[in-house]
Amino acid sequence: MSETTASLRRKINSAGDLQSVVRTMKALAGSSIGQYEQSVRALADYYRTVELGLSVCFRESGPEGLLTGGSGRTEEASVGAVVFGSDQGLVGQFNDVVGDFAVNTLAALSGKPQIWAVGERVHGRLSDAGLPLVGLFAVPNSIKAITPLVGQILVESEIHHSQGDFTELHLFYNRPTAGAIYAPVSQRLLPLDEIWRRKLVERPWPTGNLPEVIGRGTATLRVLIREYLFVSLFRACAESLASENASRLAAMQRADKNIDELLEHLNGTFHRLRQSGIDEELFDVTSGFEALSRKERRPAS
Repeated sequence: MSETTASLRRKINSAGDLQSVVRTMKALAGSSIGQYEQSVRALADYYRTVELGLSVCFRESGPEGLLTGGSGRTEEASVGAVVFGSDQGLVGQFNDVVGDFAVNTLAALSGKPQIWAVGERVHGRLSDAGLPLVGLFAVPNSIKAITPLVGQILVESEIHHSQGDFTELHLFYNRPTAGAIYAPVSQRLLPLDEIWRRKLVERPWPTGNLPEVIGRGTATLRVLIREYLFVSLFRACAESLASENASRLAAMQRADKNIDELLEHLNGTFHRLRQSGIDEELFDVTSGFEALSRKERRPAS
């Protein structure tokens, strides 16, 4: 079906409107990345500080007071997992990447998984893969909204862990990288077992003077463990949000480039079609003028 100037004009206007939306979303994603990346950098320093504090406590008091056990139902225990994704689309392969990574990693672990999804998109991806989902959380829309989400996850996981529903809790999320936009990673958050404790004890202290724990070491240890769990979840969520906005920015940049190419093609076609119509009109006028001229020059019979 041949194009007309009117249909081409409608397509050009529609492409222009779509490009305005794409550029708006690109600007929003670009402005959001900064706050999440800044939060990730701050959390990295705080996470390191908490780990150093735990290493000192374990050197002095050992694992006393460390709450890692459940109700003893280990034979029926499952593997808990929290998968961070997105609520909104237009993020490229963001949810597919972290979803496939979680599916493959959980398949290699023993025990039936119990999964909490953060984000409707990754929830649908995991559901399509046939994994059992026990909960869905909304993705935070700001840094301040991460803390309530972390609190909800901690409450849910503590209830199930204390009942012995699972012995391990893993986090799956996308982490920003230097060479690429993001890469899927995992972290085993629970149990806080002897392997985890030994790893912290063997962590070297950055100076030559080892600190001492003031007050009761067990109380300090419990506080640091709570901070460790909190900052681990907070960092995972912040890194996922930074990766999500980076993925959305890259997707919008590709879409903006494609729309530019489409507009260039449509405008070129429109101008060629318009010029062809003008040429046809000029040809008709010239032909009519020549016909009238020949009629006037014809001698009277």
